[in-house]
Amino acid sequence: MRSLHDIMSRSITIHSDQNIFEKLRHLNWGLLLLITAVSCIGFAALYSAAGGSLSPWASKQMMRFGVAMIGMLIIALIDIKWWFRLTWPLYFLGLFLLIVVEIIGHVGMGAQRWINLGFMQLQPSELMKIVVVMALARYFHAATIDDMRRLPFLVIPTMIIMAPVALVLLQPDLGTSLMIVMVGAAMLFMAGASIWLYIGGAIAAVASVPIAWHFMHDYQKQRVLTFLNPESDPLGAGYHITQSKIALGSGGVSGKGFLEGTQSRLNFLPEKQTDFIFTLWAEEQGLFGGAILLLLFGLIFLYGLMIAIKSRHNFSRYLALGLSVNFSLYVFINIAMVMGLIPVVGAPLPLISYGGTSMLAALIGFGLMMSCSLHQDSKVSR
Repeated sequence: MRSLHDIMSRSITIHSDQNIFEKLRHLNWGLLLLITAVSCIGFAALYSAAGGSLSPWASKQMMRFGVAMIGMLIIALIDIKWWFRLTWPLYFLGLFLLIVVEIIGHVGMGAQRWINLGFMQLQPSELMKIVVVMALARYFHAATIDDMRRLPFLVIPTMIIMAPVALVLLQPDLGTSLMIVMVGAAMLFMAGASIWLYIGGAIAAVASVPIAWHFMHDYQKQRVLTFLNPESDPLGAGYHITQSKIALGSGGVSGKGFLEGTQSRLNFLPEKQTDFIFTLWAEEQGLFGGAILLLLFGLIFLYGLMIAIKSRHNFSRYLALGLSVNFSLYVFINIAMVMGLIPVVGAPLPLISYGGTSMLAALIGFGLMMSCSLHQDSKVSR
């Protein structure tokens, strides 16, 4: 009996190893290559931001990428049906972490958004954007078009969106709150919500502007006023966007060359390693380098779209679409912000900006997208 047990155990182990190798062989290597290419551009930009040094940003970001990449592959190899089952526990864990932030969160730059884990500062709101997409994908998994036309059916997804939004607004973090709302609204639209719901929402949003203005913090009001007229205070509130525009314009078509950006090297460009890192890259590499980066971002979005199209059940389809929209919104908002097209908000450029939680959230999202692609034939209960 002992020898039979050993033979069976050995057989199961070999089968399991073969299954893992088979999954790795069918992994979405094209998407993985694009993610790595964009991240390498981020490492180069952070190296330049430090004046040609790996310390303090590039080396840490590379280590974070390596660790998060392993996590991404593990997430991708896990069958999508398990992520379906874990959705609600993860959602409520995310809400719990947002509550913990309000109680013992670390305060930085006037906001209480982080939990100090010792080895990193965890920002739960970044992870919550991924979990909200998962929760909405699960809720809409069994929904029909008739369900989406009934307002009572939309009460729960509205609560799924607004519960974390309310907690994030307390930090305060208006930018992340709006991101969660926009991604949630996009998923409602993709699931088949009536267009009249959006028309009514847009009218209500415009009508509530005076009330919302009254409750905004002073620095948030200042950002809006600066957006409308940045030249009114070029050395104060308008300094960030003014210097960003100067850097973008001075880069021209071909750029000033790697490590040759004067706005960044002379420290005129603020937050060059985080929110304004695209400006640094565009100053050094010019319009050509910026266009290449945008092309890579666009290809990543197309990969996510193709994964959604090929998915055979609604959970994977909505999950891949939601994560793709979330990623693309971050790219659009960050680049529009540094170009002065929208007010300045705290929105990092995915895979490029320095930040542990931002990198972790991006690769978790890509891991889930790869799991959708890898397990197209998995049966998810309705």
